[in-house]
Amino acid sequence: MTPERKKENKQPFRQVLSNNLFLIGLCFSASPAFVIFPVLDAVRNQVSIFFEHTVGIGYVLEAAEFHYPFRRVAAVILLLFVCISVGMVFTVWVGDYVREKEAPKVRRKIKLMLYDKAKDLDLACYDNPEYYNEMVLAIAEVDKQIDRCIEFLSNLFAGLATFITTGIYFVRKDGPSILFAVGSFLLTFVFMQAYNKLSYRIRIARNPQERKREYVKRVFYLPDYAKEMRLNPDVSDILYREFDAANEEIINIEKRNAKKHFLYSFVANYIGNDFFCDVIYIAYLVLKATVWGTLSFSGLAILYHSFGRMKRSMRVFTDTYPFACESSLYIQKIRGFLEYESGITSEENLTPDDRAKDVHVRELSFSYRKTGEELLKKIDLDIRPGEKIALVGYNGAGKTTFVKLLMRLYDPDSGRIEMGGHDIRAYEPDSFRRSIGVVFQDFKIFAGTVAENVVMEPLQGGEEERIREALSDSGLLKRIDAMERGLDSFLTTEIRDDGINLSGGEAQKLAIARVFYRNAGLMILDEPSSALDPIAEYQLNHAMLTATRDKTVIFISHRLSTTRIADRIIMLENGRVAEEGTHEELLALNGKYARMWQVQAGAYQ
Repeated sequence: MTPERKKENKQPFRQVLSNNLFLIGLCFSASPAFVIFPVLDAVRNQVSIFFEHTVGIGYVLEAAEFHYPFRRVAAVILLLFVCISVGMVFTVWVGDYVREKEAPKVRRKIKLMLYDKAKDLDLACYDNPEYYNEMVLAIAEVDKQIDRCIEFLSNLFAGLATFITTGIYFVRKDGPSILFAVGSFLLTFVFMQAYNKLSYRIRIARNPQERKREYVKRVFYLPDYAKEMRLNPDVSDILYREFDAANEEIINIEKRNAKKHFLYSFVANYIGNDFFCDVIYIAYLVLKATVWGTLSFSGLAILYHSFGRMKRSMRVFTDTYPFACESSLYIQKIRGFLEYESGITSEENLTPDDRAKDVHVRELSFSYRKTGEELLKKIDLDIRPGEKIALVGYNGAGKTTFVKLLMRLYDPDSGRIEMGGHDIRAYEPDSFRRSIGVVFQDFKIFAGTVAENVVMEPLQGGEEERIREALSDSGLLKRIDAMERGLDSFLTTEIRDDGINLSGGEAQKLAIARVFYRNAGLMILDEPSSALDPIAEYQLNHAMLTATRDKTVIFISHRLSTTRIADRIIMLENGRVAEEGTHEELLALNGKYARMWQVQAGAYQ
């Protein structure tokens, strides 16, 4: 384990308390009843057990030993029976009604908070494997930690209720018995804390391997991979090797920690608990009752019987605090995730207008990792309002990275981008991105209606005409009209069985319709026709020119036939602008673009 990880596992008491109270506070804000009633029931249950098993049974044994009147004993037992019955009704109400009714509210609120934060994360977070692992762990753990939060509170107050009631009884009956419970407490506390910290370290060490196993599982059951797996069945051997390697590493992690795990558990559970109770303490009670004669036999029986409860109540300190420490380590990840602040901010918070954008790029450089090779290197570029620009170049030239910087999904390492006379860092990020229409090569179709997939926000009413116009411009309207429910047709079968799965070309047209619908001043299309047939591509190109005649358009394409419609072509190579000009100018230049064109055109000659 690294020194950084060891440092992370050492938490001061204030941090443990703060983290647990943080999650308890979230649960309470979602549903006070979800937090309060289980705690009340836990306290009621322990008080009820005390009167039933300690006071009640002790009273009956004393009555038999000292010959109390039957009527008096019967009255006490009847009173206990009524009180316990009422308490059991309360338990059923809390367990079957309050928990079942309120738990979904709590989970919904906290998960929505996580999802809302996830959509605002900087893309750089996804490029950081360590942060991404922490984010996945935080989201995966939230349900479990909500349950542990209530369990922590219930155990804490139940233990305190038992400790107070049973402690008062012990002080009244035999004060020195408390010392035996304290001895058990101290020994168990130390070793249980070590046990729980080791359990957490094992969980963290297993996490990367668990993620690998989860990936293999997804590959075998998700429809995304179904065709490839059947066409290439031998690829499963590669996945099996990864799965076996992950399993082997998990086994090795468990083996490396098995001896310590066993030792901590043995001392905490056997020496600290069973040995103190069943050997040392019982010997002390027998000595008091038979040799010294200072304890009645009914008192001996009740003290021994109650010592188990006293010992378990002391575990509110031995178990609950390490339990809270372990929860705190996970809650810290959830809390850190929720408290994450985007690094892409704006001090001026300017709002861009919808007019065609002019773009000025100066000395722009960028790499995804601060110590890695730069993907863009001191790029200078000017784009006039309304100009149609095509970005071309081989894979890895930096084309998609460039448009990500234009949209301020990342900030450059050096240099600047200006739009509308301002550095784009002066604009409020969300409004700035909404002022740009974009479709990336790896776009996604969401589980929702056609209309929702075009608008990409909750429908307000009155958008139908604009939606139909956008679908018409992208060439998809006839296909949508042929569907039984038209714009209300549900897409994908992820949520609904009657959902419709679009073909690759149809899905691409839908994604392009999103750009047309937005009617932004700057439109960016990354491989807008890669899944279209030549006729559909030709129709799209002309529709694009018509729909965007007064807009600034930047599109990336490997099909150079598409780039002919551009006012200017910019070729990137190794992160730099290699050539720029019109199609005819670049052919006349007989440079890199001309060679790409000749290679593609040659396939048709």
